[in-house]
Amino acid sequence: MANPWAGEVALIIDGERRVLKLTLGALAELEAGLAAESLVELVERFEAGAFSTRDVLALIVAGLRGGGWSGCQRDLIAADIEGGPLAAARAAAELLARAFTLPEDR
Repeated sequence: MANPWAGEVALIIDGERRVLKLTLGALAELEAGLAAESLVELVERFEAGAFSTRDVLALIVAGLRGGGWSGCQRDLIAADIEGGPLAAARAAAELLARAFTLPEDR
């Protein structure tokens, strides 16, 4: 079960429930892989609704890796995400928000 207090988000991929979490290592990997000057810029993209599918995919992969998954983006190309791209975008936005929200603000 995903623990929102620990910054976790659940997403069903290929019929399997996965827990995503942005650990420090996952955030560093995310920052290196995105065309953003900083993670703050990425947060601003999501807040403004100006994010790309690449942003969503990168966040999902980083969250999966932070949750213990050892795959890569290529592994998700043909994956079936329950709820489709909209569910993936919602999970990515929620994951990003939870990573930067203090426990007392939740």
